[in-house]
Amino acid sequence: MKAMVICAFGGPEAFEPAEMDKPDLNPGHVLVKVAATSVNTIDLMIRQMGADLPFAPALPAVLGMDFAGTIVAIGEGVTEYTVGDEVYGCAGGLGELQGTLAEYMPADARLIARKPANLSMREAAALPLVGITAFEALTRAGTGKGQRVLVHGGAGGVGHVAVQLARHFGAEVFATGGGDEQLSLIEKLGAKGINYKTEKVADYVASHTQGAGFDVIFDTVGGANLLNSFDAAALNGQVATTLSLAELDLSVAHFKGLSLHVVFMLLPMIHNHARSVHGRILAELTTLAEAGGLRPVVDEHRFGLRDAGKAHERLASGQAMGKVVIEL
Repeated sequence: MKAMVICAFGGPEAFEPAEMDKPDLNPGHVLVKVAATSVNTIDLMIRQMGADLPFAPALPAVLGMDFAGTIVAIGEGVTEYTVGDEVYGCAGGLGELQGTLAEYMPADARLIARKPANLSMREAAALPLVGITAFEALTRAGTGKGQRVLVHGGAGGVGHVAVQLARHFGAEVFATGGGDEQLSLIEKLGAKGINYKTEKVADYVASHTQGAGFDVIFDTVGGANLLNSFDAAALNGQVATTLSLAELDLSVAHFKGLSLHVVFMLLPMIHNHARSVHGRILAELTTLAEAGGLRPVVDEHRFGLRDAGKAHERLASGQAMGKVVIEL
């Protein structure tokens, strides 16, 4: 089968085409003919950092986590799928799990779900990692009706899905963006846009919450921006983040009685722990998407398998609007 591999960790030029044997199929797995895969920030990190990350794959490696495709073979013990089913998931590209930048990939059946019928393969491939991440963050924070929810980075990969899910959960949703294009997308998704470049935290807390603060904050920016999240949170509020690699003064969080939720959605894949939870979340996302309540935004630039390096460059540029997708 055709694949793009890296034989050394480094820049986007590390990708090179290769011919590989079709993967063996283990019990509990399905073999998928990959139609599309999306690029996530963690893919860039693995390609660049390699062995500095404990879950990086051995070289030569096939990267890529998200996929949408069609099942072509069923492993022993798998009863919920049949050959020909269109599925999607986040199931490879780290540790011993082969990635998605190949014509075929084996996927643990617990990590996948049926693809939403109303989404193209390209759209479906954009959803798994960001969808699961946003779902976990918002549900851990107890997002529900009557709450004010603030999403930092509401036009980003995770953020634009979180905006839609928070609305689905019945919350009044606000989201930060950095310019007219991002704010326009946020508004189209049903949230009230906040320009973080021109509006101070105290000002938008005052104007949108009458000074009370937001009940739930999902910070997809992380790092030092967590301090802005603490400042914007209501008393006893909930703050969820995907990026907590920072040394921070937690005084504000302490005096407000805030709860902090750190989401790292790769744990089931890395540790083979509670993988079926991801399958259940994806099934819920499928139901929501088919009901018209969720649609991923896909960047307008199109890439093929041999363009993997260019797709990584596109995501790294910060200029993409929505998810960067590679089509096979």
